[in-house]
Amino acid sequence: MSDRPQATDAGPADPDAGLRWPSAILHVDMDAFFVAVEQRRDPSLRGRPVVVGGSGPRGVVAAASYEARAYGVHSAMPSVRARRLCPQALFLPAQHQLYAEASARIMALFAEITPLVEPLSLDEAFLDVTGAQRRLGPPAEIAGRLRRRVHDAEQLTCSVGVATTKFLAKLASEEAKPTPTPTGPRPGRGVFVVEPGHELAFLHPLPVRALWGVGPATLSRLERLGVATVGDLAALPLAALVAAVGDASGRHLYELAHNRDPRAVEPDREVKSIGHEETFAADRFDRAELDRELLRLGDAVARRLRDANVAAATVTIKVRFGDFTTITRSQRQPEPVDSALAITRAARSLLDRVDVSPGVRLIGVSTSGLAPLDHRQLQLDLDLDLDRRPAAAAPPAAGDAPAVAAASRADQVRRAPLRRDPAAWQEANDTVDAIRRRFGAAAIGPGALAAAGGRLEVFQRGQRAWGPLAQDEHAGTAEHAGTAVDADTAGPAAVTDADEDLRRGRSRGGPRSEVHQAPRPR
Repeated sequence: MSDRPQATDAGPADPDAGLRWPSAILHVDMDAFFVAVEQRRDPSLRGRPVVVGGSGPRGVVAAASYEARAYGVHSAMPSVRARRLCPQALFLPAQHQLYAEASARIMALFAEITPLVEPLSLDEAFLDVTGAQRRLGPPAEIAGRLRRRVHDAEQLTCSVGVATTKFLAKLASEEAKPTPTPTGPRPGRGVFVVEPGHELAFLHPLPVRALWGVGPATLSRLERLGVATVGDLAALPLAALVAAVGDASGRHLYELAHNRDPRAVEPDREVKSIGHEETFAADRFDRAELDRELLRLGDAVARRLRDANVAAATVTIKVRFGDFTTITRSQRQPEPVDSALAITRAARSLLDRVDVSPGVRLIGVSTSGLAPLDHRQLQLDLDLDLDRRPAAAAPPAAGDAPAVAAASRADQVRRAPLRRDPAAWQEANDTVDAIRRRFGAAAIGPGALAAAGGRLEVFQRGQRAWGPLAQDEHAGTAEHAGTAVDADTAGPAAVTDADEDLRRGRSRGGPRSEVHQAPRPR
């Protein structure tokens, strides 16, 4: 049987029938995306339990094939536990760039259906197809056409939920997912449709944990009220719900239980923060090593700020200790910043307030308060440690030398005019960015990141994003986590394949037709 999604059973489009939906939202979720991309690249992986992520003791599962999921492996699970559950699993390091390239092509296909596409992560997006119904037919047909187009172009499959709201469309896509088995995925429905007027008949039988915002603590409080399903919650007086879980949470859950979700699909969501964090293979105690990692992270964050043509008002560091205690420290800057120099200086200043002697497991740098660039903090990234060097004529330490040439006092003197010329600094920064765009991030960078042999150990987004690999643990090197904390990736849980198995609120049994309608009330 072909893997290609078959034709829908929704019937021909009839735009004049007066049946167009007042609001038609699709939630598209790629099936085991990271693993599927790896299997496409290496077909010998098909049918095997495959885990993408960090393979070392501190690694985390980014994605698991359906064969691995059948043994209980899921995204965000510690890799050590995944190995215990499925010893025969093959672990692969995550290749963020490979997945990002595939994601970009898929999102471009979505944009051919409608310009109203809101990516949530590399592997899922909302589409508003309300205005596409006259041209492309009913929403179910549009969803089926989209699935076939993705499969034909990328040889990858996706599941699509169709509903009148974003909240319900996401729940519907979970109903369309394949079912894990040890021998491979059992095909799912492909497309699951919740028609207008039948939303509550679909929503209310679901377990209450299906609602966004119901975690273990909230679930415990709701269970004390006798609430098991979304319908049970919807039947509660608002006052009783607020008294049990708080005003904001209570009102939020009450609205969702009645399918009141006014959020529109936002194609151009504003990025609110940009940052990176890294987990070490072994706890770090040396402040000099931590300073170097802050430089690596600050350089990467600055690069992304400039790529986005924004500057940041606030710099924040995140420190997680060996006992998993986590703290953050923030500092508002005198001027918006977008240079590695300014960001790293601020991060080091913040770390001065932290006692690192217990040992640091993870460190991160992020920026927020983003605004379009009216002006920049005009300092060249390569000169990052210049202010830390003594004024003596002796040459600086080799670790502080620029990667492109050995720094000397004469170099500093020659750079002096740049210090007094902001435009020259800007031109230099732009030149560094241009070199990186053409030759890669490791082509040029702060000299303090130069390793033996002159190789630059710059931070590259997505590199070991899910924890140190087994060889890193052995060598005692750090993970260079590409976990961004901005709106386009939203942290590790957003970058990973969605864990359909845990997200589901009820069985995936039932017919396996391409398009499945939610049951109508009797």
